[in-house]
Amino acid sequence: MTVPLLELRGISKWFGAVQALAAVDFECRAGEVVALVGDNGAGKSTLAKIIAGALPADLGEIHFEGQLVAINGPNHAAALRIAVVYQDLALCDNLDVVANLYLGREVTAGGWLYETEMERTAIALLAGLSVSMPNVRAPVVSLSGGQRQSIAIVRATMGNPKLVILDEPTAALGVAQTRQVLDLIHCLRGQGLGIIMICHKLAEVFAISDRIVVLRLGRHVETFHTDQTTTQEVVNAITNARSVESTPALWPRSSSAPGESAR
Repeated sequence: MTVPLLELRGISKWFGAVQALAAVDFECRAGEVVALVGDNGAGKSTLAKIIAGALPADLGEIHFEGQLVAINGPNHAAALRIAVVYQDLALCDNLDVVANLYLGREVTAGGWLYETEMERTAIALLAGLSVSMPNVRAPVVSLSGGQRQSIAIVRATMGNPKLVILDEPTAALGVAQTRQVLDLIHCLRGQGLGIIMICHKLAEVFAISDRIVVLRLGRHVETFHTDQTTTQEVVNAITNARSVESTPALWPRSSSAPGESAR
């Protein structure tokens, strides 16, 4: 077995008297998509923010490529080559695709923006990830939800990350747009990136993930290999419910319902 790209051991987090995470263990390997699922308030976003450096862990250890690390902020996470795409995407609607991809990392020549080089590189990068973008000079506000999500994900890959965290990447997308985003995630996995995907849509989770990690009330309650489980098993873990098959009937089959005489 190879060393996990990311390994969390006993991660705990409190917000005042409220414990958001309780001794959570978690790992993600290179070239693997791990879906992080759970009901609202399960601790998914809190865990992702700790990995991304947006929140500090109160207890526990973080190992990256087998080395114990302390992620003290987003810049430190970026230095480790951890990238994150939050649900709000953080795109500038009034700027075009190229400007959004290079926002904060513009290429200059002689004190001027090197527009030609940025456009050429942007087109090559999008093509390399099989992202269809008819016009890279179109303002982002004019693009579909799937295209906007793809831009946010591609921008995250421009720092050559090893691990990418995606927070609800298919939220509010239609069928065709969702397929576009899942194809992009599949492409990134094929390039050897580790991917953590927070998602409520189990159909997409089963379509793209290799493993499914279930959080409930801040605790890691179950890990499933996607090709060895069912939707019902995952739902049962999320809701702490037993399967229908294992739940005894309220009344024996041979008995009459209450208030009725046997016939």
